[in-house]
Amino acid sequence: MADTSKLHPATTVTNIKSCIPIVLDYEGSQYNNWATLFKLHCRANLVIDHILPPASPTVPPPATAAEKLAAKALWERLDDIVRQWIYGTISNDLLNTIIHPEDTAAEAWDRLVHLFQDNKSARALALDAKFTNTKLVDFPNVKAYCTRLKVLADNLANVGHKVSDERLVLRLLARVVGGI
Repeated sequence: MADTSKLHPATTVTNIKSCIPIVLDYEGSQYNNWATLFKLHCRANLVIDHILPPASPTVPPPATAAEKLAAKALWERLDDIVRQWIYGTISNDLLNTIIHPEDTAAEAWDRLVHLFQDNKSARALALDAKFTNTKLVDFPNVKAYCTRLKVLADNLANVGHKVSDERLVLRLLARVVGGI
């Protein structure tokens, strides 16, 4: 019988999609939500340092050669588990873009961060154009139109360009009253 007192919590996760139900794709509209859920999951399973390495180690290094080998093996296993979580919660296209056989979880994480955070200005421009040009006539009902405007406003906030409540309401009213 296995000694469960030494079982690391990350090794017990059997279905990452039940913990992180968002599939991150190139559109990236869910990036902030996905990243938040992913970090929460990593903290809860004691592996956050695999994607966000600490500035300085907080645990003393193992003393003996055997302890060092065991610590290295555990670190590599946990890192592979975290990489599997990352790969299992992104689209196939995104996976094909970021996957590298010898990566660490932190390197895969950093690739995603750079992909979605480095082009904030370009994404903000594109999202603002969509927000400004969204028309009620393109939607089956007002609820779908309002939902789309809210999603676009949230996406703009995610790239650092918050839409004020006043602008959101004015955009909604201009399109509803004007019928365009």
